Amino acid sequence: MNLGLFFDILNTVSTSGQERLLAEKMEEWLSGSGPKITRVPEPSTADAPFNILIAWGDPQILFCTHLDTVPPYIPPKMTQLSCCDALIEGRGSCDAKGQIFSMLTACQELAERGESGFGLLLLHGEETGSYGAKEFRNLPGAKYVIVGEPTDNKMVTASKGTKAFEVEITGKPFHSGYPEHGLSAINLFVDLVNKLRTTEFPVDPEMGETTWNIGKLISDNPQNILSPKLTCRIYFRTTEASDKAVVDTMLGMADEHISIKNLGGDTPMHYTVLPGFPTTTVAFGSDAPQLTNCEHKLLIGPGSILVAHTAQENIRLSQLQKAVENYISIFEILKTRI
Repeated sequence: MNLGLFFDILNTVSTSGQERLLAEKMEEWLSGSGPKITRVPEPSTADAPFNILIAWGDPQILFCTHLDTVPPYIPPKMTQLSCCDALIEGRGSCDAKGQIFSMLTACQELAERGESGFGLLLLHGEETGSYGAKEFRNLPGAKYVIVGEPTDNKMVTASKGTKAFEVEITGKPFHSGYPEHGLSAINLFVDLVNKLRTTEFPVDPEMGETTWNIGKLISDNPQNILSPKLTCRIYFRTTEASDKAVVDTMLGMADEHISIKNLGGDTPMHYTVLPGFPTTTVAFGSDAPQLTNCEHKLLIGPGSILVAHTAQENIRLSQLQKAVENYISIFEILKTRI
């Protein structure tokens, strides 16, 4: 494995909004090495981020992952664990530069064997809304797409969906010594949250329970004045059993003081699974739901989601090596189905 290339990828800052540089460097590093490299589609402006397709022949099998990482940037370092294994730390090591590296390595090995009809699709903006995938889905796709995310090298059978809601609560400001004359938006928010916490959504036999989180919470009233306004986002991880119930429940909580806007999201998904691979379900989102121009979707990659997006993000060399083996095996199986 070309660990020098992996560290070049890790040393290139590509936090969301800055991933154009990594795409340009991938074009530079692979120029003249055999595959055809195309921007898909061409970026709208000279400084816009873009997707690249690295193709060996006419790809009916696509390996796919994303260029961007979450902030902040953390430089890489490697610790030798044994003669045959090492721990590689740093931003993107498992989400998703480890996928870029292992997929590219697999593609290069397949090309050396004389195989063709496959490609590596690298997408921008996955962490902030799958913008690159939404652009690519308007172009011709492929029969199979293997999406790389940290799944502990297990093949995903199903993933939870997402639903986001924008909440605005309006109160009546008043001196906090006389709360009976006003109406606190914060108290209304607490009531809403308590109601939501006691709501029992259906438990899915495969995907499990529905979870939710609150973000972008704002109420900047002085401490001695009842809050006149509070805004926030409530973000759900839904299952097939709960996806519709979540929307109905949230919209049903709106009243004269509470405005709730459904911002949408992804629906829960099932994936193509091949024999011989360990399997799992996941609660995180990916570009996969947006790749509607690809007929069959698989989701598998090295690394653990439990360290992705953390200051301790890392991956083992042995996990990368196993991922390369997996991707080659997946290609060998899928090419017989085309």
